[in-house]
Amino acid sequence: MINIPSTIKISFRSLRVNKMRSGLTMLGIVIGVGAVITMIAVGTGASQRIEEQISSMGSNLLMILPGATTAGGVRMGMGTQPTLSMGDAEAIQKECASVSYVAPNLGGVTQVIYGSQNWSTGITGTTPDMLYVRDWTLSQGRPFAEEDVRNASKVCMPGQTVVDNLFGNENPIGQIIRIKNVPFTVIGVLDKKGQSPTGQDQDDTIFIPVTAAQKKIFGTAFPGMVRIIMVKAKSMEDLYTAEKEITELLRQRHRIGDRQDNDFTVRNLTQAMQASEQSGKIMTLLLGAIASVSLLVGGIGIMNIMLVSVTERTREIGIRMAVGARTWDIRLQFIIESLILSLIGGAFGIIAGIAGSKMLSMLAGWPTIVSPLSISLAFGFSGVVGIFFGFYPAYKASLLDPIDALRYE
Repeated sequence: MINIPSTIKISFRSLRVNKMRSGLTMLGIVIGVGAVITMIAVGTGASQRIEEQISSMGSNLLMILPGATTAGGVRMGMGTQPTLSMGDAEAIQKECASVSYVAPNLGGVTQVIYGSQNWSTGITGTTPDMLYVRDWTLSQGRPFAEEDVRNASKVCMPGQTVVDNLFGNENPIGQIIRIKNVPFTVIGVLDKKGQSPTGQDQDDTIFIPVTAAQKKIFGTAFPGMVRIIMVKAKSMEDLYTAEKEITELLRQRHRIGDRQDNDFTVRNLTQAMQASEQSGKIMTLLLGAIASVSLLVGGIGIMNIMLVSVTERTREIGIRMAVGARTWDIRLQFIIESLILSLIGGAFGIIAGIAGSKMLSMLAGWPTIVSPLSISLAFGFSGVVGIFFGFYPAYKASLLDPIDALRYE
Protein backbone atom coordinates (compact mmCIF):
# COMPACT_ATOMS: atom_id res chain seq x y z
CA MET A 1 0.00 0.00 0.00
CA ILE A 2 1.27 3.48 -0.90
CA ASN A 3 2.25 5.54 2.15
CA ILE A 4 1.00 9.02 1.22
CA PRO A 5 2.27 10.94 4.32
CA SER A 6 5.74 9.44 3.92
CA THR A 7 5.78 10.29 0.20
CA ILE A 8 4.79 13.89 0.93
CA LYS A 9 7.55 14.16 3.54
CA ILE A 10 10.14 12.83 1.06
CA SER A 11 8.87 15.27 -1.58
CA PHE A 12 9.23 18.28 0.74
CA ARG A 13 12.73 17.15 1.69
CA SER A 14 13.74 16.87 -1.98
CA LEU A 15 12.39 20.35 -2.75
CA ARG A 16 14.22 21.88 0.23
CA VAL A 17 17.53 20.50 -1.03
CA ASN A 18 17.29 22.76 -4.12
CA LYS A 19 15.59 25.86 -2.70
CA MET A 20 16.73 28.22 -5.46
CA ARG A 21 15.56 25.88 -8.21
CA SER A 22 12.23 25.27 -6.47
CA GLY A 23 11.69 29.00 -5.99
CA LEU A 24 12.41 29.82 -9.62
CA THR A 25 10.16 26.98 -10.76
CA MET A 26 7.31 28.29 -8.60
CA LEU A 27 7.81 31.80 -9.98
CA GLY A 28 6.17 30.84 -13.28
CA ILE A 29 3.08 29.61 -11.43
CA VAL A 30 3.04 32.73 -9.21
CA ILE A 31 3.07 34.98 -12.29
CA GLY A 32 0.48 32.84 -14.06
CA VAL A 33 -2.01 32.72 -11.17
CA GLY A 34 -1.46 36.41 -10.40
CA ALA A 35 -2.04 37.34 -14.04
CA VAL A 36 -5.24 35.27 -14.25
CA ILE A 37 -6.70 36.82 -11.09
CA THR A 38 -5.73 40.36 -12.13
CA MET A 39 -7.07 40.06 -15.68
CA ILE A 40 -10.35 38.51 -14.54
CA ALA A 41 -10.65 41.26 -11.91
CA VAL A 42 -10.16 43.91 -14.60
CA GLY A 43 -12.71 42.27 -16.91
CA THR A 44 -15.25 41.77 -14.11
CA GLY A 45 -14.85 45.38 -13.01
CA ALA A 46 -15.42 46.60 -16.56
CA SER A 47 -18.46 44.34 -16.95
CA GLN A 48 -19.96 45.62 -13.71
CA ARG A 49 -19.40 49.22 -14.81
CA ILE A 50 -21.23 48.46 -18.08
CA GLU A 51 -24.07 46.76 -16.18
CA GLU A 52 -24.42 49.78 -13.86
CA GLN A 53 -24.56 52.13 -16.83
CA ILE A 54 -27.10 49.92 -18.58
CA SER A 55 -29.31 49.63 -15.49
CA SER A 56 -29.16 53.42 -15.08
CA MET A 57 -30.89 53.79 -18.46
CA GLY A 58 -33.89 51.79 -17.23
CA SER A 59 -35.26 48.40 -18.22
CA ASN A 60 -37.64 47.11 -20.92
CA LEU A 61 -37.15 50.31 -22.93
CA LEU A 62 -38.45 51.23 -26.36
CA MET A 63 -37.76 54.58 -28.04
CA ILE A 64 -39.99 55.97 -30.79
CA LEU A 65 -38.29 58.47 -33.09
CA PRO A 66 -39.93 60.65 -35.77
CA GLY A 67 -39.32 60.22 -39.48
CA ALA A 68 -36.84 61.75 -41.93
CA THR A 69 -37.38 64.52 -44.44
CA THR A 70 -36.43 64.18 -48.09
CA ALA A 71 -35.56 67.24 -50.18
CA GLY A 72 -34.45 66.95 -53.82
CA GLY A 73 -33.77 63.24 -53.38
CA VAL A 74 -31.59 63.89 -50.30
CA ARG A 75 -32.72 62.20 -47.08
CA MET A 76 -31.87 64.37 -44.08
CA GLY A 77 -31.78 61.69 -41.41
CA MET A 78 -33.98 60.29 -38.69
CA GLY A 79 -35.81 62.85 -36.55
CA THR A 80 -35.70 65.71 -39.05
CA GLN A 81 -39.42 65.44 -39.83
CA PRO A 82 -41.68 66.02 -36.79
CA THR A 83 -44.37 63.34 -36.92
CA LEU A 84 -45.02 62.42 -33.26
CA SER A 85 -47.51 64.08 -30.93
CA MET A 86 -48.90 63.99 -27.41
CA GLY A 87 -51.93 62.25 -28.89
CA ASP A 88 -49.70 59.40 -30.09
CA ALA A 89 -48.27 58.98 -26.59
CA GLU A 90 -51.74 58.98 -25.00
CA ALA A 91 -53.01 56.44 -27.55
CA ILE A 92 -50.06 54.12 -26.90
CA GLN A 93 -50.74 54.28 -23.15
CA LYS A 94 -54.44 53.49 -23.58
CA GLU A 95 -54.46 50.96 -26.42
CA CYS A 96 -51.21 48.94 -26.13
CA ALA A 97 -51.73 46.22 -23.55
CA SER A 98 -48.02 45.34 -23.32
CA VAL A 99 -47.02 48.88 -22.36
CA SER A 100 -46.55 49.94 -18.76
CA TYR A 101 -45.50 53.62 -18.95
CA VAL A 102 -45.18 56.19 -21.74
CA ALA A 103 -43.18 59.43 -21.59
CA PRO A 104 -43.26 61.89 -24.52
CA ASN A 105 -40.18 64.16 -24.72
CA LEU A 106 -39.47 67.55 -26.24
CA GLY A 107 -36.01 68.86 -25.49
CA GLY A 108 -32.95 70.78 -26.46
CA VAL A 109 -29.79 72.37 -25.07
CA THR A 110 -29.93 75.90 -23.68
CA GLN A 111 -28.35 78.21 -21.10
CA VAL A 112 -29.70 78.14 -17.55
CA ILE A 113 -29.13 81.00 -15.10
CA TYR A 114 -29.34 81.21 -11.32
CA GLY A 115 -28.14 84.42 -9.70
CA SER A 116 -24.65 85.07 -11.02
CA GLN A 117 -24.15 81.44 -12.11
CA ASN A 118 -25.01 79.98 -15.51
CA TRP A 119 -24.73 76.56 -17.12
CA SER A 120 -25.49 75.09 -20.55
CA THR A 121 -27.49 71.90 -20.15
CA GLY A 122 -30.11 69.68 -21.75
CA ILE A 123 -33.74 70.57 -21.09
CA THR A 124 -36.24 67.71 -21.34
CA GLY A 125 -39.93 68.48 -21.45
CA THR A 126 -41.75 65.35 -20.36
CA THR A 127 -44.46 63.89 -18.13
CA PRO A 128 -44.37 62.39 -14.60
CA ASP A 129 -44.15 58.90 -16.14
CA MET A 130 -40.58 59.69 -17.25
CA LEU A 131 -39.34 58.81 -13.76
CA TYR A 132 -40.94 55.35 -14.04
CA VAL A 133 -39.75 54.78 -17.62
CA ARG A 134 -36.15 55.57 -16.65
CA ASP A 135 -36.32 54.02 -13.15
CA TRP A 136 -35.28 57.41 -11.80
CA THR A 137 -35.84 58.61 -8.24
CA LEU A 138 -35.54 61.99 -6.52
CA SER A 139 -32.93 62.82 -3.89
CA GLN A 140 -34.89 65.89 -2.75
CA GLY A 141 -38.30 67.48 -3.17
CA ARG A 142 -41.21 66.15 -5.22
CA PRO A 143 -41.85 65.36 -8.89
CA PHE A 144 -44.19 67.47 -10.98
CA ALA A 145 -47.70 66.06 -11.35
CA GLU A 146 -50.22 65.62 -14.16
CA GLU A 147 -51.78 68.90 -13.04
CA ASP A 148 -48.47 70.67 -13.73
CA VAL A 149 -48.50 69.19 -17.25
CA ARG A 150 -52.10 70.30 -17.88
CA ASN A 151 -51.36 73.83 -16.62
CA ALA A 152 -47.90 74.09 -18.28
CA SER A 153 -46.56 74.99 -14.83
CA LYS A 154 -43.10 76.57 -14.67
CA VAL A 155 -41.56 73.97 -12.37
CA CYS A 156 -38.46 71.87 -12.89
CA MET A 157 -36.34 68.98 -11.60
CA PRO A 158 -32.60 69.46 -12.27
CA GLY A 159 -30.03 66.65 -12.28
CA GLN A 160 -27.14 66.54 -9.82
CA THR A 161 -24.57 67.98 -12.25
CA VAL A 162 -26.75 71.04 -12.84
CA VAL A 163 -27.32 71.46 -9.09
CA ASP A 164 -23.57 71.29 -8.39
CA ASN A 165 -22.77 73.93 -11.02
CA LEU A 166 -25.60 76.35 -10.26
CA PHE A 167 -26.20 76.04 -6.52
CA GLY A 168 -23.01 74.60 -5.02
CA ASN A 169 -23.79 73.79 -1.38
CA GLU A 170 -27.03 75.80 -1.38
CA ASN A 171 -30.36 73.98 -1.09
CA PRO A 172 -31.97 74.23 -4.57
CA ILE A 173 -35.54 73.40 -3.50
CA GLY A 174 -37.77 76.44 -3.92
CA GLN A 175 -35.12 78.45 -5.81
CA ILE A 176 -35.94 80.07 -9.15
CA ILE A 177 -33.78 79.50 -12.23
CA ARG A 178 -34.18 81.08 -15.66
CA ILE A 179 -34.41 78.91 -18.76
CA LYS A 180 -34.30 81.13 -21.85
CA ASN A 181 -35.18 83.97 -19.45
CA VAL A 182 -38.34 82.15 -18.34
CA PRO A 183 -38.42 81.66 -14.54
CA PHE A 184 -38.85 78.07 -13.32
CA THR A 185 -39.12 76.97 -9.69
CA VAL A 186 -37.06 73.98 -8.55
CA ILE A 187 -39.44 71.51 -6.86
CA GLY A 188 -37.24 68.40 -6.89
CA VAL A 189 -33.71 67.14 -7.57
CA LEU A 190 -33.09 64.01 -9.66
CA ASP A 191 -31.01 61.33 -7.97
CA LYS A 192 -27.52 60.71 -9.34
CA LYS A 193 -27.43 58.40 -12.38
CA GLY A 194 -23.86 58.70 -13.69
CA GLN A 195 -22.75 58.05 -17.24
CA SER A 196 -24.82 56.34 -19.88
CA PRO A 197 -23.33 53.42 -21.91
CA THR A 198 -22.40 56.00 -24.57
CA GLY A 199 -20.46 58.10 -22.04
CA GLN A 200 -23.05 60.89 -21.72
CA ASP A 201 -23.54 62.52 -18.30
CA GLN A 202 -27.15 61.64 -17.48
CA ASP A 203 -27.17 64.05 -14.52
CA ASP A 204 -26.54 67.05 -16.77
CA THR A 205 -30.24 67.62 -17.49
CA ILE A 206 -33.38 69.38 -16.28
CA PHE A 207 -36.88 67.90 -16.47
CA ILE A 208 -39.80 70.28 -16.99
CA PRO A 209 -43.47 69.63 -17.91
CA VAL A 210 -43.70 68.85 -21.63
CA THR A 211 -46.42 71.46 -22.12
CA ALA A 212 -44.16 74.15 -20.60
CA ALA A 213 -41.43 73.11 -23.04
CA GLN A 214 -43.88 73.33 -25.94
CA LYS A 215 -45.43 76.69 -25.03
CA LYS A 216 -42.70 78.60 -23.20
CA ILE A 217 -39.26 77.25 -24.24
CA PHE A 218 -38.95 75.49 -27.61
CA GLY A 219 -42.23 75.95 -29.46
CA THR A 220 -43.71 73.35 -31.81
CA ALA A 221 -44.18 72.85 -35.55
CA PHE A 222 -47.77 71.77 -34.83
CA PRO A 223 -49.88 71.61 -31.63
CA GLY A 224 -48.79 68.86 -29.25
CA MET A 225 -45.61 67.97 -31.17
CA VAL A 226 -42.94 65.92 -29.36
CA ARG A 227 -39.55 64.75 -30.58
CA ILE A 228 -39.28 61.36 -28.87
CA ILE A 229 -41.65 58.99 -27.10
CA MET A 230 -40.05 56.67 -24.54
CA VAL A 231 -41.95 53.52 -23.62
CA LYS A 232 -41.48 50.98 -20.83
CA ALA A 233 -42.89 47.54 -21.58
CA LYS A 234 -44.44 45.50 -18.79
CA SER A 235 -41.65 42.90 -18.96
CA MET A 236 -38.74 41.70 -21.08
CA GLU A 237 -41.05 39.09 -22.62
CA ASP A 238 -43.50 41.83 -23.69
CA LEU A 239 -40.91 43.94 -25.54
CA TYR A 240 -41.46 42.36 -28.96
CA THR A 241 -45.25 42.44 -28.52
CA ALA A 242 -45.15 46.09 -27.41
CA GLU A 243 -42.99 47.00 -30.41
CA LYS A 244 -45.46 45.32 -32.77
CA GLU A 245 -48.51 46.92 -31.10
CA ILE A 246 -46.94 50.40 -31.21
CA THR A 247 -45.99 50.05 -34.88
CA GLU A 248 -49.49 48.95 -35.89
CA LEU A 249 -51.14 51.69 -33.83
CA LEU A 250 -48.96 54.52 -35.16
CA ARG A 251 -49.34 53.36 -38.78
CA GLN A 252 -53.10 53.50 -38.26
CA ARG A 253 -53.01 56.91 -36.54
CA HIS A 254 -50.68 58.42 -39.16
CA ARG A 255 -52.77 56.94 -42.00
CA ILE A 256 -49.83 55.08 -43.57
CA GLY A 257 -50.79 52.79 -46.46
CA ASP A 258 -49.71 49.17 -46.85
CA ARG A 259 -47.01 50.07 -49.39
CA GLN A 260 -45.80 53.19 -47.62
CA ASP A 261 -42.81 53.43 -45.30
CA ASN A 262 -43.26 54.31 -41.65
CA ASP A 263 -42.78 57.96 -40.74
CA PHE A 264 -41.37 56.86 -37.38
CA THR A 265 -38.90 54.33 -36.00
CA VAL A 266 -39.29 52.08 -32.95
CA ARG A 267 -35.97 51.16 -31.34
CA ASN A 268 -35.48 48.43 -28.76
CA LEU A 269 -32.93 49.97 -26.38
CA THR A 270 -32.86 46.95 -24.09
CA GLN A 271 -31.51 44.66 -26.82
CA ALA A 272 -28.77 47.16 -27.67
CA MET A 273 -27.80 47.47 -24.01
CA GLN A 274 -27.77 43.70 -23.56
CA ALA A 275 -25.38 43.46 -26.52
CA SER A 276 -23.03 45.87 -24.72
CA GLU A 277 -23.27 43.80 -21.56
CA GLN A 278 -22.48 40.61 -23.49
CA SER A 279 -19.43 42.30 -25.00
CA GLY A 280 -18.17 43.04 -21.49
CA LYS A 281 -18.53 39.39 -20.46
CA ILE A 282 -16.71 38.23 -23.59
CA MET A 283 -13.88 40.65 -22.77
CA THR A 284 -13.59 39.11 -19.28
CA LEU A 285 -13.32 35.60 -20.75
CA LEU A 286 -10.78 36.77 -23.31
CA LEU A 287 -8.58 38.44 -20.68
CA GLY A 288 -8.76 35.32 -18.50
CA ALA A 289 -7.86 33.07 -21.45
CA ILE A 290 -4.87 35.24 -22.37
CA ALA A 291 -3.62 35.25 -18.78
CA SER A 292 -4.04 31.45 -18.58
CA VAL A 293 -1.24 31.13 -21.12
CA SER A 294 1.13 32.28 -18.36
CA LEU A 295 0.01 29.33 -16.25
CA LEU A 296 0.72 26.92 -19.08
CA VAL A 297 4.19 28.42 -19.48
CA GLY A 298 4.72 27.95 -15.76
CA GLY A 299 3.61 24.33 -16.09
CA ILE A 300 6.12 23.71 -18.87
CA GLY A 301 8.80 25.14 -16.58
CA ILE A 302 7.80 22.67 -13.88
CA MET A 303 8.02 19.78 -16.34
CA ASN A 304 11.49 20.84 -17.48
CA ILE A 305 12.79 21.14 -13.92
CA MET A 306 11.29 17.80 -12.93
CA LEU A 307 12.91 16.11 -15.93
CA VAL A 308 16.26 17.56 -14.85
CA SER A 309 15.55 16.37 -11.31
CA VAL A 310 14.85 12.81 -12.57
CA THR A 311 18.24 12.76 -14.29
CA GLU A 312 20.08 14.11 -11.23
CA ARG A 313 18.35 11.69 -8.84
CA THR A 314 18.70 8.54 -10.92
CA ARG A 315 20.86 6.80 -8.27
CA GLU A 316 18.36 7.81 -5.54
CA ILE A 317 15.54 6.29 -7.59
CA GLY A 318 17.59 3.12 -8.09
CA ILE A 319 18.26 2.78 -4.34
CA ARG A 320 14.58 3.27 -3.51
CA MET A 321 13.60 0.60 -6.03
CA ALA A 322 16.28 -1.75 -4.72
CA VAL A 323 14.90 -1.54 -1.17
CA GLY A 324 11.35 -2.29 -2.28
CA ALA A 325 9.81 0.89 -3.72
CA ARG A 326 7.27 0.09 -6.39
CA THR A 327 6.58 1.84 -9.70
CA TRP A 328 3.69 3.84 -8.27
CA ASP A 329 5.76 4.92 -5.24
CA ILE A 330 8.30 6.58 -7.54
CA ARG A 331 5.62 7.98 -9.84
CA LEU A 332 3.59 9.40 -6.96
CA GLN A 333 6.65 11.04 -5.38
CA PHE A 334 7.39 13.12 -8.48
CA ILE A 335 3.73 13.95 -9.07
CA ILE A 336 3.42 15.17 -5.47
CA GLU A 337 6.59 17.25 -5.82
CA SER A 338 5.16 18.87 -8.92
CA LEU A 339 1.80 19.41 -7.21
CA ILE A 340 3.46 20.99 -4.16
CA LEU A 341 5.38 23.39 -6.37
CA SER A 342 2.18 24.37 -8.16
CA LEU A 343 0.04 24.81 -5.05
CA ILE A 344 2.63 26.85 -3.16
CA GLY A 345 3.16 28.94 -6.28
CA GLY A 346 -0.62 29.25 -6.60
CA ALA A 347 -0.94 30.49 -3.01
CA PHE A 348 1.68 33.20 -3.59
CA GLY A 349 0.04 33.93 -6.96
CA ILE A 350 -3.27 34.64 -5.22
CA ILE A 351 -1.56 37.23 -3.02
CA ALA A 352 0.18 38.73 -6.07
CA GLY A 353 -3.08 38.81 -8.05
CA ILE A 354 -5.06 40.57 -5.31
CA ALA A 355 -2.24 43.07 -4.73
CA GLY A 356 -1.87 43.67 -8.48
CA SER A 357 -5.61 44.26 -8.87
CA LYS A 358 -5.68 46.79 -6.03
CA MET A 359 -2.59 48.56 -7.33
CA LEU A 360 -3.99 48.73 -10.88
CA SER A 361 -7.24 50.15 -9.55
CA MET A 362 -5.40 52.82 -7.53
CA LEU A 363 -2.86 53.86 -10.17
CA ALA A 364 -4.96 53.64 -13.33
CA GLY A 365 -8.35 54.40 -11.82
CA TRP A 366 -9.70 51.26 -13.48
CA PRO A 367 -12.43 49.36 -11.59
CA THR A 368 -11.33 45.88 -10.54
CA ILE A 369 -13.31 43.20 -8.71
CA VAL A 370 -11.53 40.16 -7.29
CA SER A 371 -14.14 37.43 -6.92
CA PRO A 372 -13.79 34.22 -4.86
CA LEU A 373 -14.65 32.29 -8.03
CA SER A 374 -11.66 33.71 -9.94
CA ILE A 375 -9.35 32.86 -7.02
CA SER A 376 -10.71 29.31 -6.84
CA LEU A 377 -10.42 28.82 -10.60
CA ALA A 378 -6.84 30.13 -10.75
CA PHE A 379 -5.72 28.09 -7.73
CA GLY A 380 -7.46 24.93 -8.95
CA PHE A 381 -6.02 25.38 -12.42
CA SER A 382 -2.52 25.72 -10.95
CA GLY A 383 -3.01 22.34 -9.22
CA VAL A 384 -4.20 20.75 -12.46
CA VAL A 385 -1.17 22.21 -14.27
CA GLY A 386 1.12 20.72 -11.62
CA ILE A 387 -0.36 17.23 -11.97
CA PHE A 388 -0.53 17.38 -15.78
CA PHE A 389 3.02 18.59 -16.36
CA GLY A 390 4.43 16.51 -13.53
CA PHE A 391 3.05 13.25 -14.86
CA TYR A 392 5.54 12.72 -17.69
CA PRO A 393 8.68 13.20 -15.53
CA ALA A 394 7.08 10.92 -12.91
CA TYR A 395 6.25 8.33 -15.54
CA LYS A 396 9.78 8.48 -16.92
CA ALA A 397 11.27 8.09 -13.43
CA SER A 398 9.09 5.08 -12.64
CA LEU A 399 10.29 3.23 -15.78
CA LEU A 400 13.98 3.33 -14.80
CA ASP A 401 15.63 -0.05 -14.39
CA PRO A 402 16.93 -0.39 -10.78
CA ILE A 403 20.27 -1.93 -11.84
CA ASP A 404 20.93 0.71 -14.52
CA ALA A 405 19.89 3.43 -12.05
CA LEU A 406 22.35 2.17 -9.43
CA ARG A 407 25.18 2.15 -11.99
CA TYR A 408 24.35 5.72 -13.15
CA GLU A 409 27.05 8.30 -12.49
